[in-house]
Amino acid sequence: MKILQLNKPLAPISFDALRLQADRIRHASVGDAVYLRGVIEFSNFCRCNCLYCGLRKDNALLQRYRLNEQGVMAAAKEAARAGVDTIVLQSGEDPAYRKRLVARIVSRIKDETGLAVTLSLGVRSTATYQLWRRAGADRYLLKHESADAGLYAALHPGGGLDDRIDAIKRLQDAGFAVGTGFIVGLPGQNDAVLMQDIMLTQALQVEMCGVGPFIPQHNTPLAGEQAGSVGKTLKIIAYLRSHIPRLNIPATTALASLSPEYGQEMALKAGANVIMPNFTPEKHRAKYRIYDGKVRVSMADAYAAIDKTRPLRKSAEERPACNSALHIFPNAPAAYWADVAKGGAQ
Repeated sequence: MKILQLNKPLAPISFDALRLQADRIRHASVGDAVYLRGVIEFSNFCRCNCLYCGLRKDNALLQRYRLNEQGVMAAAKEAARAGVDTIVLQSGEDPAYRKRLVARIVSRIKDETGLAVTLSLGVRSTATYQLWRRAGADRYLLKHESADAGLYAALHPGGGLDDRIDAIKRLQDAGFAVGTGFIVGLPGQNDAVLMQDIMLTQALQVEMCGVGPFIPQHNTPLAGEQAGSVGKTLKIIAYLRSHIPRLNIPATTALASLSPEYGQEMALKAGANVIMPNFTPEKHRAKYRIYDGKVRVSMADAYAAIDKTRPLRKSAEERPACNSALHIFPNAPAAYWADVAKGGAQ
């Protein structure tokens, strides 16, 4: 199959052709399953001060919380009963949440649910990564955020892209299946930077890459910036699938937040194959405010997006491994798709 090239990447290529190519490659390379990975956001404390993130340590207006071990386990068992295939434990970089407590929770989830466990807890020491891997954690998500070193440094005070890449490599050395990711529409970003993001993702040889649009948070230095484009984000998902065929690519919550009706549905048809329903306890869910307007993706939402892009299964037990039918979105209006093709849909 001839692959559309990365040179002059976004404008000259028909989005419809790119999307259909990505969906064919997804079908041939990773099959038709849509993996459901249940997210538990167990702490919104963070030692970092990233300019775009509502969890940044200087956000004194954010009400902070930490789930205890019992709270995390209750949420994990709820997610397991709901039918997810993986538990994802996510938090800010919270040094007060002890590494051995995380290890014990990982071991309990493995023992008591039998599910895979993914961690997304930021940059830690090699010894900590090794401890969590020995405890049974299978995967680790650590986004590189931006492949442009200057832009990365501007957005992450005190941090450097080289340190981030080093952490990803240390995770791989520890035996994790590693996922990375980046943000589309960051202030100062252009198409050349986005292509660097795709090439870095390929060079890192990761298992997963999450791509979501930038959404400003009102208590951050980037509060007044314009949100990223749903259309451009979908194009980048399609490019990722086309150039890294076996990558696991989520239909992100940020897409669902900017486009609640069509965002995740369209991502699945542009090459995505993962949805991450949220199982953070309701009383804390709104406090994990990494950006404004963050929606909760439920299992019902996930199945609705899948059912719009794959034929319905005869029984719920056969989900989420759904057969593919390569059809155009039946519910999205033509005007919406015309705007997406220009990279402008919100």
